[in-house]
Amino acid sequence: MTPRPIVLDLDGSVGELPEGLVLPLRGYEEGVRFGCSQGRLRRLGAILDASLPEVHGTVFMGSGDFHHLTWPLVTRVPGHQAFQVVVLDNHPDNMRFPFGVHCGSWVRRVAMLPRVSHVHVIGITSQDIGKGHAWENYLGPLKAGKLTYWSNGVDTGWAGKLGLGNAFRSFADASAMVDAFVAGQTRAGLPTYLSIDKDAYAPDVAMTNWDQGSLSEAGGEAIIRSLRGRIIASDVTGDISRYTYKTWWKRRLSAMDEQPDIDPLRLRSWQQQQHALNLRLLDVIHG
Repeated sequence: MTPRPIVLDLDGSVGELPEGLVLPLRGYEEGVRFGCSQGRLRRLGAILDASLPEVHGTVFMGSGDFHHLTWPLVTRVPGHQAFQVVVLDNHPDNMRFPFGVHCGSWVRRVAMLPRVSHVHVIGITSQDIGKGHAWENYLGPLKAGKLTYWSNGVDTGWAGKLGLGNAFRSFADASAMVDAFVAGQTRAGLPTYLSIDKDAYAPDVAMTNWDQGSLSEAGGEAIIRSLRGRIIASDVTGDISRYTYKTWWKRRLSAMDEQPDIDPLRLRSWQQQQHALNLRLLDVIHG
């Protein structure tokens, strides 16, 4: 029996899923969207612990602005065995953030967890890992051999000069990146937590509210299938929603990150596109 998918309804962007369990969390949207204090995230994590069944299916969190909720979800994976975390994302999500944790800084926290053997972030085309933003990346997990970036079309030559070349797998295109990752995972055999931010996909696959990568749906499916039989938990973000922050610093930081505007007239059609992809992702992950 396929475990029930979970919807953390923070922004109303996730459509109805077969047998889905919906947790109404709209009251937390302003507080946790984009970023929040560690204390606030711990409190929300406690709510998830109290509300979610121990065994469940894929967790859908809505907008990629909530991707830092992967951290408390990873911490509640049952058992004691070590596992890897595989993240499909157009961004490294390992960037410096001095105000707690946000959707672009959580990977370092997860890489530090004792049970997490390694984190792979695959699908990066963002210049967040280019030379101009090198100083913003947390280098600790890269130096420790706990984190690998898989990218295409980004010049990451600076990493080799710092002795971090093994942590950066750079490719000319998404197809070569996927092939190399799948080949490695076929030999790996590790239990896996899978986290998908749909901004890793090209815009024709699913429109999101962040700058997007070049991964095809077939490429994403190949990655997921390489992990089949080993996925112990999973989540999906990257659905699209419009929101105006009440907090001035969130408005400011969101503007600095250059999030693209969302056309309100096309929002519904983009959400329908997203919903159809969510259903296909469920089939691939749990099929």
